[in-house]
Amino acid sequence: MSQQAGAAPDDTEFARRTEPFRRELLAHCYRMLGSVDEAEDLVQETYLRAWRSYAGFEGRSSVRTWLYQIATNACLTAVQRRAGRPLPSGLGAPGGEAGQLPEAGSEVAWLQPIPDALVTAESADPASIAVARESLRLALIASLQYLPPRQRAVLILREVLAFRAAEVAGMLGTSTAAVKSMLQRARARLEEAAPNAEQVTEPAEPGARAVLGEYIAAFENADAAALEKLLRRDATLELPPSAAWFAGGEAIATAVAGLGSPGVWRMVPTAANGQPAAAAYLRGADGAYRAYGIVVLTVTATDIARIVAFGDPGLFRAFGLPPVHPGPDPALTGCATEAGASARTRSRPRRRRGSS
Repeated sequence: MSQQAGAAPDDTEFARRTEPFRRELLAHCYRMLGSVDEAEDLVQETYLRAWRSYAGFEGRSSVRTWLYQIATNACLTAVQRRAGRPLPSGLGAPGGEAGQLPEAGSEVAWLQPIPDALVTAESADPASIAVARESLRLALIASLQYLPPRQRAVLILREVLAFRAAEVAGMLGTSTAAVKSMLQRARARLEEAAPNAEQVTEPAEPGARAVLGEYIAAFENADAAALEKLLRRDATLELPPSAAWFAGGEAIATAVAGLGSPGVWRMVPTAANGQPAAAAYLRGADGAYRAYGIVVLTVTATDIARIVAFGDPGLFRAFGLPPVHPGPDPALTGCATEAGASARTRSRPRRRRGSS
């Protein structure tokens, strides 16, 4: 039901009709922008624009479609001012010397991870949660960055969110034929730019949590053998904001080199982009554990295929985590040893992919 033109919006009614879509709009803006910080800002802008124009909303489309129209166009305006956000693997071939990683120029705006807790409602049914997680995988978000903004919007609206072509045309102020053409071009460009999109068979959630627990224990105990056992032989390691990334033996060697000594790291398990993740805290000279970065894992049924370690302490805010870890030093309490024993109890013999 539309309101009388010029009437002040009813805040209670506006909130009742629009708030249920906040999480999915955040996920949409994140897919468009590749940044949790920018996505949160654009969702706020979307709701502000919607509130200001709510009195003139005539109900010709659903509230959900109307909000997506506002959000999509706000995102298109934002991305016109910059290129897509890459991961290091999108900038060139793997390589680099551990400890002397080439720093990317300050002009590079890197892809960011997004916490599952921000975009997945606890009350959602399992099927909806699975679809949402699949559409937020880091590999997919990174691939979308190759697309021109309008093609990116069409692909997301049509294939991720399943809006009809006519609805998308209305959102973007174009024709249905143009939408269909942009979708075809987006598919072709995505296949050309990222033909080898990451395809792994992921374990059920308990299995993924077990692998994450073993990874955390390996780091907190500086257990090189355990970490090597976890990594697939063709694993990749990316370290934004460094432009370097590594594959195979170099990835394993670089990951092991980052272990340090027992007690140097504290890690808190979390989830990002529908994948197991860990918030890493690094011990300083004063013994305090300060935020270092968010590590997102791509896991298979038996090992880890990919590690993306986002070295950005600023990400901890989005994950609801403090900048300084409140817990004691695990080297003094034995917590790391207990965690390692627990992880080994959960683990089972592993067979590396490609081995006999």
